[in-house]
Amino acid sequence: MSTIRAKFLVAAVALMLPGTASSQHMHAHGAGDITIESAYSRAMLPVAKVGGGYLTINNAGAADRLVGAKSDRAEEVQIHEMKMTGAVMEMRELDIGIPVPAKSTVKLEPGGYHLMFTNVSRPFKEGETLAVTLIFEKAGPIEVEFAVGPFAGAQKPHAAHGGHD
Repeated sequence: MSTIRAKFLVAAVALMLPGTASSQHMHAHGAGDITIESAYSRAMLPVAKVGGGYLTINNAGAADRLVGAKSDRAEEVQIHEMKMTGAVMEMRELDIGIPVPAKSTVKLEPGGYHLMFTNVSRPFKEGETLAVTLIFEKAGPIEVEFAVGPFAGAQKPHAAHGGHD
């Protein structure tokens, strides 16, 4: 197996595993009717060049769409979807972003919608935070701090206020 395929396989498996993140870094961020909670990523292996990002989008107003993201820690931040097609896990980039219906909550989580940080400048380390700008079609840019948790774990991250899910 080629080195590139092996690195991609490690990253894809890591994106499917449940993760943990410290609740001390789980702050709500927002613009207008859009608020972001529970933004987290996982620590990366030293050889990894891709990482995943997960969060909850709460929309108290009109329909919107997450159309992009950027971070100084990655050459590109893509919006992806993972889903099962029969017995095969498929991952694809969503060029048109993720719809955020009016008065709804959309979760980006392992095994589903997520952000993919590509060509990461230095692997994410547990305990640090990542500055990420989420770009919405109507709400515009929202600055968010992603807490970096352990490489993999059995717990889901705690929500922003008081650790409630």
